[in-house]
Amino acid sequence: MTLAVAHRGDPSVHRENTLAGLRSALRKGADVVEIDVRLTSDGVPVLLHDATLERLWRHDAPVASLTADEVFKATGGGVPPLAEALAAVGEHGSARVLLDLTAADQAAAAVAAVRASGLGERAYYCGALAAIGRVRALDPAAEIALTWKTSARPAPELLARLAPRWLNLRFGLVDPPTVAWARERGLLVAAWTADWERSMDRLLGYGVDAITSNRLDALRRRIGRRG
Repeated sequence: MTLAVAHRGDPSVHRENTLAGLRSALRKGADVVEIDVRLTSDGVPVLLHDATLERLWRHDAPVASLTADEVFKATGGGVPPLAEALAAVGEHGSARVLLDLTAADQAAAAVAAVRASGLGERAYYCGALAAIGRVRALDPAAEIALTWKTSARPAPELLARLAPRWLNLRFGLVDPPTVAWARERGLLVAAWTADWERSMDRLLGYGVDAITSNRLDALRRRIGRRG
C-alpha cells in the first residue's frame, strides 16, 4: 500500500507547519507527516519552511536571528518547537514523521530531538545533501530519504556514503525506468509534491511507495480506490 504523506501538515485547512495542521493530518489518517525544520538563534529547532517569518506570519525577520521565545511571541505561539511536534506524532499510533532539513547545522539539533522524543524508527530524514550527510554521520542507523531533483541518477558513491532507504523524487521525475532503477538497488520510491489527482493516479500506477501532497483528503481517496 502506498503511504500518504501529509506535506507540512494539513495546509488546505490549517497553516502549514503548525501543531493544528499536524494534528489535523494525523486525525485524517496520514501515514506520515512531513515537517520543515529551522534553528532559532539560541539553537532551538522549530517548524518553519522559509528562512523568515514573512510569508506566513508577516514578520520579515529571519528566524535564525530570533530566539525561540522571540519566535513564539512574534507568531502568537504559532511556530512550534520540534519537540512539541514530535510529541504530537507520538500520540497517534504508528504514524511517522519525515523531517526536512535545509542545512547541515540543523542536523545535530534534529537528531537530538528525535532521540529525546522516543519515536525511534517512526522518524526519518530528507533534505539538502549536506544536511542528510550530517545526519548519517551523527546517527549511522538513521533512516534517510535521498531528496532528488534532477533526471540524472544518484552516483553510486553517494548512495554508498548516505545509505538511504528511500529515493525521494520530485513527482515529475518519476517514471517506470526510474522506479525499476531504484528497485534494483533496494530503494523505496517516494514522490513529492503531487496535488493533482491525475498525477496521483499516475504515480500510483507506477507503484511508488509514498506520495507527498498538500491535498491529503484527495490523496487518501485515490489510494483507497486502488485498494
